[in-house]
Amino acid sequence: MIRIVHLITDLSTGGAQSMLLRLLERTDRDRFAPSVVYLTGDPAMAARVAALDVDVHHVPMRPAMPNPLRAWQLWRLLRRERPQILQTWLYHADLLGLATGRLAGVPHIVWNIRCAQTDERYLTGRNGMVVRALARLSALPDAVVVNSHAGQTAHEALGYHPRRWEVLPNGFDTQLFSPHPEAHDALCRELGVPARSKLVGLVARYDPLKDHETFLRAAAICAQADSEAHFVLVGAGVDDANAALRGLSDQLGLTDRLHMLGERSDVTRLTAAFDIAVCSSRGEGFPNVVGEAMACAVPAVVTDVGDCAFLLGDAGDVVAPGEPAALASGLTRQLALSDDERRALGARGRQRIVAGFSIEAAAERYARFYDGLCHDARVLA
Repeated sequence: MIRIVHLITDLSTGGAQSMLLRLLERTDRDRFAPSVVYLTGDPAMAARVAALDVDVHHVPMRPAMPNPLRAWQLWRLLRRERPQILQTWLYHADLLGLATGRLAGVPHIVWNIRCAQTDERYLTGRNGMVVRALARLSALPDAVVVNSHAGQTAHEALGYHPRRWEVLPNGFDTQLFSPHPEAHDALCRELGVPARSKLVGLVARYDPLKDHETFLRAAAICAQADSEAHFVLVGAGVDDANAALRGLSDQLGLTDRLHMLGERSDVTRLTAAFDIAVCSSRGEGFPNVVGEAMACAVPAVVTDVGDCAFLLGDAGDVVAPGEPAALASGLTRQLALSDDERRALGARGRQRIVAGFSIEAAAERYARFYDGLCHDARVLA
């Protein structure tokens, strides 16, 4: 039995936290004994982790202001748990985990990088200091896990030079995210639009990297070409209270064609309701929303950033980022397809996810990686 402590910066709702939860759900308890430690933030997912019969510990620490007393508390916890592997998630946990894990005598320490964005927001202030320190220290952990080839390339450019890179792509729950033919008409009724409407959806929090502006400008072009197209935004900060988005929508003449739903708990149903899913981002690593749409058999139009094209394969269109005309061209092509042609395109996407990117496949990749770490150490000993 291999004991693994997962140390994560926070357990709020996010991509890294969701992946950790899905991984824990599929962890083989005959092979691994996992526990989770989080440091700060809203513990929105802590109860869901605990419901899996996984011990959850809180070491309250502000990442920007490390507290020696709290670091000692983490050291004591690691000494008590005596894991064979300390798997850290996100930058601040990587740094704290390396220092505390070494002092606690943890045999194997692994970092987990979940992003490919390395713009100025990531490289300035205290966060920038942490990233630069991690780059200098990156040869010390046993391995650095990334969820995308783009993430590896971006961090190599920052000076990361680990002993071992391990690319472990995200996995998707193909039962939770699956085709639901009735979802489309249900969402049309909610939006108050005809059932024949073609729903183009973007699931993304309001963030410059998600590039909602390019999406809206592309939507305005498509709206003129197809009177049945409606555009749906889902995510934190994308609701009618967002004056910038509403103002741009009105300026572009999208007032009656744009539906901003904000943060929702029924993303699985909404995703399955789309006729076309969009990722308009200027930067991504391994985009969950694209894989989730594919699992729902929804074709996609994505920008050529991160591992978007690698994930999508031939199940949609890949366009240049930051170019509304290019995004509109991809959308127009798919809007012009017949319902049967779009369904066939979506079916190819689901087949691709089921074959290579299911959460079961991802969990087994992690399991083989963890087994290998401990087995190689036993062999060398």
